[in-house]
Formats: sequence, structure tokens, C-alpha cells
Amino acid sequence: MPRDLHLSIAQITIAVASEDASLELDIAGPTEKFLTGAEPAEARLTAGWGELEASVRGRRLFDSGGLWRLYEADGGYRFDFTSAAIGASPYKSAWLDSSFAAGQVLLDRRRFDPRRAHYPLEYPLDELLVIGLLAQGRGVEIHGCGLVDCDRRGYLFAGSSGAGKTTMARLWQEQAGVRILSDDRIIVRQVCGRLWMYGTPWHGDAELAENTGHPLESIFLLGRGRENAVIEQRPPLAAARLFSCSFPPFYLRDGLEFTLGFLGQAVNTVPVYELRFVPDPGVIAFVRAHRSWA
Repeated sequence: MPRDLHLSIAQITIAVASEDASLELDIAGPTEKFLTGAEPAEARLTAGWGELEASVRGRRLFDSGGLWRLYEADGGYRFDFTSAAIGASPYKSAWLDSSFAAGQVLLDRRRFDPRRAHYPLEYPLDELLVIGLLAQGRGVEIHGCGLVDCDRRGYLFAGSSGAGKTTMARLWQEQAGVRILSDDRIIVRQVCGRLWMYGTPWHGDAELAENTGHPLESIFLLGRGRENAVIEQRPPLAAARLFSCSFPPFYLRDGLEFTLGFLGQAVNTVPVYELRFVPDPGVIAFVRAHRSWA
């Protein structure tokens, strides 16, 4: 098993190296598609064993109400991961510098089988790391289904849980020549003056995740309706609604300001619509019939 891993997500490369000979690294599932060869990395982390305690050092910045909490620590940030099923002490802790470009992950040796290989960035740490890196001026993660149609037009269907992202992904998945980048989380970045969308490993119920990107033509904010209809969104409203579907780093002031500014520019770069749709294949023909929107 390797003692180092390189991931590339939305053209952001993360390198993780084991600092302990007894800790072998491995990865499985959709994230395996995002493995890449050794290359210059935007973030470099080491991974090792530790014996983590429940004592808190540093000011708490955020509590997810679930697996993780965030603290100020040693000039950077510390994410502690806990589970009620195994007690109050963290099973994993990650320290990252203020730019999220360097850090260390510690796995509590009492909670992991040392005979097995492990993925130190196991969700949600990998997503939290990428969100932190995006907030440094790189882009924004959106709750959405991103796809490329057979004519190479890129559509982002955004919405909160239950809005219909997975339904939309499954409808388009049956169409010849369509590529689904993700059915749940898409990263949007600006590349050479154009908006690009990228697949991520963090899929939804349709389990669709591709390590590829494509220029973004149109954004649709999803809503259910009795018939298919589109309502053009004015930029201020479009930015606000898109923000509600994003994953902003509320705990990073500069990152939050960047996210707001990025979305404000994005909605002036590509058209944004509310799409009220009936969950059947007819919505595909409806969208394709209105290519003049883009």
C-alpha cells in the first residue's frame, strides 16, 4: 500500500503523506476517481497516529452539530471529529494553516485498525479542506447537479435538499451523449474569463461523480411545478438564491466575503433561471427547446 496520495478535485491538487511507517494510506469509492500522479500541490498534509483527548485548546469558531467542530489553534485552524458512538474524545483531528495549504492529520490509534490502510481525509474532512482552499480566491461549491448535454452545453441545476437534483440527474442519465459530473455537489471556478463547473467525489443518491470539468452555459434554480416553466432571475435575486445553495465557509470572514463576491460576478456572467419542472422526461425536451437562453 502507498504512503502518499495525490488528489485532484476541480483542478486543485492535494498531497497527503504518511509520517509513520505503520500508517499505510488507501482510498476507495468515488474518491478513487480523483487520484492523480505526483504533481505541484495547492495543499500538502502529513498523516500520522496520535492519542487524542477531549480537552479543548483554542477558541471554538464553529460547531457543525454533527461530526466536527472547528477551533483557532497555533495560528491556523483545528478540526476535531467526534462520534457519540465511540465517546467524547476525537477519533481524528486535523490542523491546517491559515491558508489551508499545509497541515497535519492525526488518527487516534485506539479508534482505527493499524493492520488496515486508511484514508486520512475521509469525508467530511476532504470536503472541508477543499471548501477552505476554494475560499482563498479559487471558487465556490454549489449544491447542484451538473451535466454536459450531447451538444456540449453545460447546465447546472442547483437547489437545496429535496429540490430535485437527483431526479434531474436520473432523467438526463438515460439520454445518449449526456455526461453527469455530479448529482449533488459541483464546484464552480473562473477559468480564463469563463465559468467552469467540475464534478466532485461527494455524490447524492444517484451516486454519480466524475473527475472532469466543462464550461458552464446556464444555471437553473430548481423547483417543482404542475408544468414546466422558467422564470428569469435578476442578478441580485439570483446571487442570493445561489448563495443559499452554496457551501460558504461561515467561519472564515475573508472566505465568506469572497464567496459573496464570486457569486455576484457569476450571475452576471451566465444566465440564471428558476426552473419549475414536472419530474418526467419532458423536462429534457423543454430545456433543449430553449437553447436561446444561453
